[in-house]
Amino acid sequence: MVTAALVLAALAAAVHVFIFYLESVAWTGPRARAVFGTSESEAHATRGLAFNQGFYNLFLAIAVVAGIVLVAVGHTVAGATSVFVGAGSMAAAALVLVLSDRAHAGSALKQGALPAAAVVLLAAGLAL
Repeated sequence: MVTAALVLAALAAAVHVFIFYLESVAWTGPRARAVFGTSESEAHATRGLAFNQGFYNLFLAIAVVAGIVLVAVGHTVAGATSVFVGAGSMAAAALVLVLSDRAHAGSALKQGALPAAAVVLLAAGLAL
């Protein structure tokens, strides 16, 4: 069960690296504007905010990947803690997104389902 949790956590990290790319690198481009539903002028006006937000997503992904590596080399407590913090924050951010605006439920599901499942499976796997 721990292995399944770590696989889901790795997938969640990959999603958040992609979100980082969209927000911090490609924010004003057509792909990011289509994903986030922004006009060209809105994208330019919010570029700085999106850049910063993208790095939050990247740092959460890094925490998850570091945790996976730590678990893999036998440092289970430290690694699991890092995965719980990173993936738990991803899931919590998705919850905040949907609670702030139900129109973003689809986006919240895409960003939050994998890390939430990883947290549940990791907790269950470690409890066994």
